[in-house]
Amino acid sequence: MIIIVGSINLDLIANVDRLPEPGETVRGSAFATAPGGKGANQALAAARAGAKVRLVGAVGKDSFAAEALALLKAGKVDLSGVGESFASTGTALILVGADGENVIAVVPGANDSVLPGDVAKAFLKKGDVVLLQHEIPLHTVEAALDAARSAGAVSVLNTAPFRVEASGFLSKADYAVANETEFDLYGEALALSGRDRQARMRDYAQKTGRAIVVTLGGDGVLAATPDHSLTVPALKIAPVDTVGAGDTFCGYFGAGLSSGLSLEQALARAAAAGSLACLKPGAQPAIPLAKDVDAALAAR
Repeated sequence: MIIIVGSINLDLIANVDRLPEPGETVRGSAFATAPGGKGANQALAAARAGAKVRLVGAVGKDSFAAEALALLKAGKVDLSGVGESFASTGTALILVGADGENVIAVVPGANDSVLPGDVAKAFLKKGDVVLLQHEIPLHTVEAALDAARSAGAVSVLNTAPFRVEASGFLSKADYAVANETEFDLYGEALALSGRDRQARMRDYAQKTGRAIVVTLGGDGVLAATPDHSLTVPALKIAPVDTVGAGDTFCGYFGAGLSSGLSLEQALARAAAAGSLACLKPGAQPAIPLAKDVDAALAAR
């Protein structure tokens, strides 16, 4: 089973011709709401990849909660580990430019009430794959990494959003997944050696004995383990909206590992899913189904 301990949000999305500069106001062309949150996005992606999924998190006792959970319920994600908080349901305020790029401000709300004691709701066991991110309290993330290790589960930590204080426990994850900017920042924090990103990735893997995966958007994916390095291409697409692409990648990656795929196979399927997620607006509504990912890979 895939276990996600993470955030649940409602995304408030405005489309603009271009992203504003600091202090600038730009006119929007459309507005929509969509379920989001990195934890919830990854949960739905893993479910659409064909895995059995349980989500541990929290929502508020407000009007946003039902909409935030709607697609997860439809996707048959086990929500028994989702609690209610007196804080508001988490929200993400998203501006999407005409080129598909975005800027996001996240208000954690109920996500900040996901505490280490809630990890027990995951009912971790040997062979599970645990997906984590940085949109809940970091001491909860670290507790989940420790619990996964104790249970014999495989842990995948998406290092977004960048939080320098997380540097001390990244090596507890079997697989750390970062985008290129995040990895470069963590590389500085961890004083990794090497003239380029790939060299610093190898240094991380050799020092920690763990794997590091770096997503490069349209340029694909890099990975390094203590034994070898991998490069996986992305699909060639014209992006509409990149919101949720990284979460889709992580959900499909976790599902691939859980189903017994090799690291290279899991990365290739995850990269294809992440590319397809850029073809529709929104986070969860854009997550592709397994059959669409398989078709895209077959047509490559």
